[in-house]
Parts: sequence; C-alpha cells; structure tokens
Amino acid sequence: MSALHEGGPRGQVLVVDDELSMREYLEILLVRDGYAVTSVPTVAAACEVLARDSVDLVISDMKLGPGGSGLDVLRAARARKEPPEVVLITAFGTPSSAVEAMREGAYDYICKPFDNEELRQLVHKALEKRALRQENSTLKERLLPGLGGLMVGSSPRMRALWHLVEKVAPGRSTVLVTGESGTGKELVARAIHLRGQRAAQPFLPFNCGALNEGVLESELFGHMKGSFTGATHERPGLLVSAGEGTVMLDEVGEMPLSTQVKLLRVLQERKVKPVGSAAEIPFHARVIAATNRRLEAEVKAGRFREDLFYRLNVITLELPALRERPDDIAPLATHFLARLAEELGRPGLRFAPETLALMERYAFPGNVRQLQNMVERAATLSDSDLLGPTTLPPTVRGEAEPQARSGEAGEPAMGAGFNLERHLDDSERRHLLAALKQAQGVKTRAAELLGLSFRSFRYRLAKHGLTEELDEPTPRA
Repeated sequence: MSALHEGGPRGQVLVVDDELSMREYLEILLVRDGYAVTSVPTVAAACEVLARDSVDLVISDMKLGPGGSGLDVLRAARARKEPPEVVLITAFGTPSSAVEAMREGAYDYICKPFDNEELRQLVHKALEKRALRQENSTLKERLLPGLGGLMVGSSPRMRALWHLVEKVAPGRSTVLVTGESGTGKELVARAIHLRGQRAAQPFLPFNCGALNEGVLESELFGHMKGSFTGATHERPGLLVSAGEGTVMLDEVGEMPLSTQVKLLRVLQERKVKPVGSAAEIPFHARVIAATNRRLEAEVKAGRFREDLFYRLNVITLELPALRERPDDIAPLATHFLARLAEELGRPGLRFAPETLALMERYAFPGNVRQLQNMVERAATLSDSDLLGPTTLPPTVRGEAEPQARSGEAGEPAMGAGFNLERHLDDSERRHLLAALKQAQGVKTRAAELLGLSFRSFRYRLAKHGLTEELDEPTPRA
C-alpha cells in the first residue's frame, strides 16, 4: 500500500511490521507529514521492495514472526548499492538487540510505546543524514579523483600529493596544507575529508584572517549568552558544530598570537571553552590547517608560535605552484573548458594549439585559480567555438596591458582580510620569479628587466628565500 503527499514526497519510507494496525498507524502518521510510504508485513516482501524501488528510510519492527526479524531487514537494506537509513522499533525495555543492530549500521531505534513527535524527529534526522550522505557522494564524483581539476594531469609532484591524500584521509591526525594562493588548498582539504571516515559529516572551512580577534574566538570556540555586546543567545563554535566532521582553518598564519595560544591548548586537550563560559566542552572534529605563508619563517620572525607550528605540522602536504608543473597546464585548461562547454551548452568549444602553447609558457602567478578564470573568460567572450590566442589576456600573449588614461584607473580591491604588506610581498616574489624565467636564469639580466641593481636584486631574492632557485652567474663589470 502506498500514498503520496500532494506537494510531492519528502522521502520514500518503507514500513515493515507484521501487525496490520501498526503498519496502518505508521503510514497515516508519515503520509500526513509528507512522506511517500510503502508498508509490508514480512522480510521477504521488504526485500522485494528494496530490490525494486528507491528507498530512503526503512522503519522496521524487530519482531516479525517466523519469517525473520528486523536484523534481516537491516542486512538486506545495507546490502543495497545506495543503502537507506534504517530505524528499528522494539517492544523491549532493554533493547540489547537494537543496540546490536546499530553496530551493524542501523541509524537508531525507538521503543514501544513511542511518542509521535519523537518518531517524527527521528525520521527527519535519519533522512537528513541520508541527504547529506548523498550530497557528499555527489561531491566525491565531482571532485575525486580529479579534485575539481586540481589533480588533472600526470606530473610526478601531483601523483605524489594524491598518494599522500589517500594515506592520510582515513586517520584523525592534524594536517597542514601549504602552498601559494590559488593552488587549491581547500580542494585538497575537502578531498581528505571525503576520502575518510568522516565523509557523511560536515566539512566547515573557516578563514582565520577575515575576522578580528574577538569574533574569531567566538566563531571557533563558541560563546555564552551575554558574554559580549550582541551575544543575545548561546552559540556553539565551529569545532563543536562540526560534530565528527572536519574543520579547515584556512590562512592559519594570519591568526593573532593571543588566539594561537588558545588554539594550541584546544588542540592538545580536545576541548573548547566558549567565550564567557567557565566550563570546557569536548569536540571530536578533525582539524586541517592551511596557509600560503612559510610558517617556519613566521616562527623565526616571532609572528607564529613555534609550539603551535609543531602541533599543526603533524602531516604536511605541500601543493606545488602551477609554474612548477607546466606539463599539467594544457590538461587542466582542457578539463575546465570541457566543464564550461557542458554548462554553456556549447559542446564544440576547443582550444587552438597555439593558444595552449601560449598558456604553457605563462608563469601563472595566480596558479590554478587564475587558469580556471582565464579559461572561463575565453569561453564566455569568444564568438567562435575555436578559442584562438586573441581570447587570452595581453600578458599571456606577451603584450603589455594597455595603460589607463589619467583619471581612469580603478581603485584596487581590498576585501575582508586584505593585508597590504602581504600583497606587496606576493607581488614582488611573483615578479622576481617571472623575471628569472624570462631571463632564462641569468640573474644579471633578470635584475635589468626589473630595473634593479644586481645588489638590490640579490637582496630581494634572499628576502623571499629564492637564493637557491638557480646557480648565480657572475655579474658583469
């Protein structure tokens, strides 16, 4: 017997009970809440439905007469390629068999006689978990093994990185992901989450450089009602809210020293103390930290705590810059274009060979993110399906950007978390590397390209840790 909610079913529920009155009662209750319900009296009938229909949730009595039990229904459900959640109903005061079933994969159990609202909440949470599991499965298909394009290509550095992701994903150790901006640190963190045991739990990325100290601690650790102006209610922090999922602390190098002290203790004790509270709350989330800074240098400069660095640096995954794996540029660009072609409904989109050749020679200071944006720009603005060199920005074609006339220059973008010194340092480092590449490693020539004296050029290389980048030539007299 089946029934559908007028606005469309909220989920497909299979009820298994050998008592007709209980089947009818549960069906009426669930249909009223908008679920599509199929009810059957035996294990054999339940197996037929599971084999034939798409089922999101099974609610089964533990005792089903001589034809089997709720455990048999559970095992049949768990054997499906996309298993539904299973809730068991028991009439026993000490539901030891139901607890055993939970160990075998049941979502939960409920004792007779049960409260209607209690059952409703249990059904809602079980279906919510299944929806989250399906969403993560979709993300896996989209992100893995390609990590949204990051792992496209076959360079040795990326194959080694993927091997490390597979090794660290099942564990609970803290992971530190390093790499320049745009290399895909969040994608790697998400891949670690999705490949491990926590895939069905939340993945919560958090930018440590986007908020001031007080707000940062409130977001991470939570706060109590009235603990500061505007704290109108109690709020759990991200570390607790993530449950047994993963919290990614992005740009952890931007965290204030005072918060670093508290984070170190939190990671050591696995407990948080919400702002305004005297009590500590345990948390179970895995922590993945990420930074585009060299934390060893930050430690030496006194901007990052050494003890926190070693606490975060249990396992380090270093993402190479795109310029360090030029053989992957063409496969990445082609991958991004194929996705865009599908989204835009233009299956004929393709790169001209000379366009790919220009991209392969470009240094990509913005890394994979810049490449993806460049491909999107080319595909969106081109009237032809064949993307020639003119679809690329002038800098990629080796041309100078047109100079803005007086009064036309736009103001620089300075969003949340902008840091002028870091921006200037990043820009200087990119120009040094680009000049070295254009000068084919001849540092005296690179200095000339930048309008610097050789002494000043050497100083700037040392400042950015690039002195070992290439053998230093003898400067001309």
